[in-house]
Amino acid sequence: MQTIAPRSRTAHRSGTDHRGGTAHRAGTAFRAGAGPRLLRLLLVVVAATGAFLAGAAPASAHAALTGSDPKQGAVVAKAPDQVKLTFSEKVAMSDGSVRVLDPEGKRADTDKTTDLGSNTYGVKLRSGLPDGTFTVAYQVVSADSHPIAGAFTFSIGAPSDTKVALPDQEVGGGLVGVLYDIARYFSYAGFILVVGGAAFVLGCWPRGAGVRPVQRLVTYGWVTLTGATLALLLLRAPYTGSGKLADALDMAKLGDVLNTKTGAALVSRLLLLAAAALFIAVLFGAYEKREDPKEKKDLTFGLAIGGTVVAIGIAATWAMAEHASTGIQAGLAMPVDVLHLLAVAAWLGGLAALLVALYRTPSVEEAAVRRFSRVAFTSVVVLAATGLYQSWRQVGSWSALTGTSYGQLLLVKVGLVVVLVGVAYVSRRWTGRIASEAGGLAPEAAAAVVVEQRTEKPVTVPSGGADPQRSAQLARQQAAMASAREKRIRDADPHRSGLRRSVLTEAGIAVVLLAVTTVLTTTEPGRTEEEAAKATSAAAAQRSGPLSLKVPFDTGGSDGKGTVQLDLDPGRTGSNEMHLYVKRPNGSAFDVPEVKVSLTLKSKDVGPLPVAPDHIATGHWSASGVQIPMAGDWKIAVTVRTSDIDQVTVKKNAQIG
Repeated sequence: MQTIAPRSRTAHRSGTDHRGGTAHRAGTAFRAGAGPRLLRLLLVVVAATGAFLAGAAPASAHAALTGSDPKQGAVVAKAPDQVKLTFSEKVAMSDGSVRVLDPEGKRADTDKTTDLGSNTYGVKLRSGLPDGTFTVAYQVVSADSHPIAGAFTFSIGAPSDTKVALPDQEVGGGLVGVLYDIARYFSYAGFILVVGGAAFVLGCWPRGAGVRPVQRLVTYGWVTLTGATLALLLLRAPYTGSGKLADALDMAKLGDVLNTKTGAALVSRLLLLAAAALFIAVLFGAYEKREDPKEKKDLTFGLAIGGTVVAIGIAATWAMAEHASTGIQAGLAMPVDVLHLLAVAAWLGGLAALLVALYRTPSVEEAAVRRFSRVAFTSVVVLAATGLYQSWRQVGSWSALTGTSYGQLLLVKVGLVVVLVGVAYVSRRWTGRIASEAGGLAPEAAAAVVVEQRTEKPVTVPSGGADPQRSAQLARQQAAMASAREKRIRDADPHRSGLRRSVLTEAGIAVVLLAVTTVLTTTEPGRTEEEAAKATSAAAAQRSGPLSLKVPFDTGGSDGKGTVQLDLDPGRTGSNEMHLYVKRPNGSAFDVPEVKVSLTLKSKDVGPLPVAPDHIATGHWSASGVQIPMAGDWKIAVTVRTSDIDQVTVKKNAQIG
């Protein structure tokens, strides 16, 4: 019979005196370092208030329509040769991206768009267009890869009813939009795990290259990033186009995607991930097995250089195709964005690797935890610097920080980041306590484990012609006992347990933080939103003003013909002054028995809003405080009664901004 006993561990040289001395030294070390640690924490928190302004993926700078010719709601005497649209930044536009529809809903353009420069694009109109209200609908892709769509109207000759019906679904929304956002989240998460996990092993804990749970973490990160990138590539066509999930398998549309900046970036990311797979294979293969110190040092240097190049390349696929590639100072913003992404990966990816090591391995060297603590601190400082710069680019003003959806989400992020840094400080305290104990395991805990090991009964494995099934069963029992013993060793150290809890809390907050950041990538930044609002207000001010409509009427009775003139001042949303003048065909004032007005905004199901003006002079009626709740193409109906039985209602459309 062959006897296999549990491997005993040498107890720490412990005892009451040793324990007391250690505790004393730990307390002295903490008191001496409390001031510098507190100062360091304060610096991190102050610096991190900038990091919340740009997370693992700094938010995107969406384009916005800032002007058009003809202007929204304008009434032109004759049809223009083309319709021009001006955006806040350069957009990707193809034939069919802009549609001009006549009052009957038929195409009035030639389906050919032209880049006119200065972020202005034009589409030619057909000849012989009728009078009436025309609808301009556009769907383009902004330089940061996000689709935008919208519509406005203008009129030729005079406003009219229109039969145009635009789709209710917002571009980039629906099921495809949800799936695309999920894929974006997992692509960021995968990048963080594969880059941060590998960096943790190579720079903080080389022994982790041979630890199976850590290997799985980095490998799962690679698989997640690769799968999410493929999903983004397939979903890109329906996300920026029709919104139909079936178009994800349309090879012709996929070919069109590959010719775009975003498509090229996603393909480049897949190629770089192939290089990353080779890096991972070497890290967890040849590197882990290498025993010669000099050879291992040389391989470490080579892996560090190669891994850094690959990580920078993958991060650049975001920076060069999305948020940082457009807007002000794009040449500086792209390398800053790459640095920001790498800092996030080093911090949060290393945190995930440390969490796995603390929960799934019997021991983690205290030196590895200290190294990661320094890496995390450096990462937060880098995040603060790059985040402040990105926030200036994306927000631009305090009013945008508090008055836009983007700014409000950033305020949520500041709370998460500050809490995360606070929990990280708790983790640093646990690390300090572990450092004060020899080997990172409390002496009394180690002694208890050794006593337990000595009292365990050995597991005997029959030799010779033993039953294979019995041998396998005993081997499984041996493995289960070893696993349970390792777990008892991990759980026996209260300092290690405290560190595990704090790191787990950090990881939970990081998951929420990454989710908020992903939402920010689909939210229009405050700077762009404010610029678009100013441009819209300026355009509204140009097209809005005292509104004057003159329409003929004929009630059909004796002395039933004339004209009614309606003046609305200032002709904008809010409170207005209304005056009506009724005149006979010869231009003299016409005192009719009754005049009534109603306003209807059919597109928003508003109205009819009745207005009963007061008669103030011959042929003159007036009403004050006429409320226009929102801008739009309003239908104004004027009812004129010339006798007890003769009356008529005349209607006319007018853009009120």
